Amino acid sequence: MNEALKEEERRLRMLRFVVDINHALLMQQTDLTLRESFDILKNTRQAARNLFPGKDDVFELIYTPRFLRVIRERFLIAGGCSGKGPANTAPGTLRVVRFDNSIG
Repeated sequence: MNEALKEEERRLRMLRFVVDINHALLMQQTDLTLRESFDILKNTRQAARNLFPGKDDVFELIYTPRFLRVIRERFLIAGGCSGKGPANTAPGTLRVVRFDNSIG
């Protein structure tokens, strides 16, 4: 195997490690806020840019949906702008409900 290929494989392993650790953090750390969750996504994206400059579109295609799915599952948006949310939610008001049913 030539050195360039070995180096690319090393960077790919590092990216997988960073993505897997941050994905697990999003799934398992129960006291994360919505902002902290998006910061984790942002920092993971930056790590990918550092490892693979110019490949932002690949990260957006492969990893962003994976992270957003976890964030959506943890932080449910109730209500929305239609006003058809829970009875105690004013029309046009967004309410973030954490997965543990506490209101944030």
